[in-house]
Amino acid sequence: MARTASVSTLHLTLDETAEPLRRRIAGAIVAALRSGALGPGDLLPPSRALAADLGVSRAAVVDAYDELSAAGFVDTRTGSGTRVAPGAVAAARAGVTPHVTAPAATTPTTDPGHAESDFDLSPGYPDTGLVAARDWRSAWRAAASAPIPGFVPGPHTHRRLRQALAEHLRRTRGVAAEPEEILVVPGVAAGLRVMAAAADLDGRQVAFEDPGYTKARLALLQSGARIRPVAVGVDGLDPAALHLDDVAVYCTPAHQFPLGSRMSVARRADLVASAASTGRWIIEDDYDGEFRYGVASLPALRAIDGGRDRVAYLGTASKVITPSLRLAWLIPPAPLLPRAHDALTATGESVCAITADAFARFVESGSLTRHLARASRTYSARREAFIDALAARLPDVTPLGVEAGLHVALPLPDQCDDAAVADAIRERGFTVRPLAAYRATDSGPRGLLCGYARLPESRADEAAQVIADVVSGSIEAAAGSAGNCTTSGS
Repeated sequence: MARTASVSTLHLTLDETAEPLRRRIAGAIVAALRSGALGPGDLLPPSRALAADLGVSRAAVVDAYDELSAAGFVDTRTGSGTRVAPGAVAAARAGVTPHVTAPAATTPTTDPGHAESDFDLSPGYPDTGLVAARDWRSAWRAAASAPIPGFVPGPHTHRRLRQALAEHLRRTRGVAAEPEEILVVPGVAAGLRVMAAAADLDGRQVAFEDPGYTKARLALLQSGARIRPVAVGVDGLDPAALHLDDVAVYCTPAHQFPLGSRMSVARRADLVASAASTGRWIIEDDYDGEFRYGVASLPALRAIDGGRDRVAYLGTASKVITPSLRLAWLIPPAPLLPRAHDALTATGESVCAITADAFARFVESGSLTRHLARASRTYSARREAFIDALAARLPDVTPLGVEAGLHVALPLPDQCDDAAVADAIRERGFTVRPLAAYRATDSGPRGLLCGYARLPESRADEAAQVIADVVSGSIEAAAGSAGNCTTSGS
């Protein structure tokens, strides 16, 4: 029978290092596994009790338990406490550490779409290492053990996933939709193609944020839409900037991509109201609406009164889990639902039935909810470390979009060639993306996009120093020459 560790028998010694407290607590528990103070199946003390014993905040212990769970050292089940997982002792004695303490474990593999560098800070990529391996394997094992699907996926298939998404969106985004209203599609671009066909956008004008999400713009262009760029500001897209001949508008209100602004409540209400009065369609891309830091959640456009009839809601697993899943969901405006079903049938674009079933089980089991809570805490800490490091080295540059999402934007003077600045930073070992990659016009803002989701706190200073060296030199050169921004800091 497994021993039961309690607060009276589990004595931890926290290392005196500069590492975050949660890491030191997790490391101390792994050390207890290594020494034999904890054994297989042992019950760890309640977080409140361990926090009192260590003289630390309960939040730090909760975060440490989450990290250990994500790395597979412990099992956490509601009502059953936190127990040492099978194989944890062997892993600890083999020198395995919680993944979040090991920079190599969070360093992303090179994306063929990006130039090679020592570390890729491209925006929009989550840390897949934060997904609890046990939960992920469990969902896929269950899906693989089900009968082999004998049908071609279409708009009326994937019932289990559509049901799970309906509940998830209701709880997390306030979006009320029946499973029959949700279309499962292989990526946001596929959802946009369906919406373009359902709304008959071919040859018609669509207002689009500038700078904006390039792949979405291309998907609409390839569907025949005429794109009209609309500049965005600190409150996001301004409904007053729309024209009567804009039959649709694409926007990212939760965390504008790429500048990061959050559309104000007043503008959200105005946008939906104007759509109702003009007959305009709204395409709401809620690409990373799950991640917010210290700010209240704002209602999705779809959830606003009148939104059901005018707003097409797009969500994706790419920013939550991994873009490799190629899984997204579209909730068309109610009047367009039958045409959206027809459009998806006509395109033949579909999601693998086994993939859809596995993700449905991942959502149903509560694994996605636990992952979002764990990932949000980790991303928040990485964001804070990165922003603090930038503030120390680039005090005159104020990052944008810090309240939500997985990246920040660093504005540069209008004279700067942000593509050249990004190239110089890449030569120093870090890949960032220039705003030039997302502008539809040459007159838009200059800047850099820096993703922090995969940046370990231990490397935040290094990344900030490289960025600051290049940016500072570039700004000085621009101020001195009043011409093109060079990269003398590289």
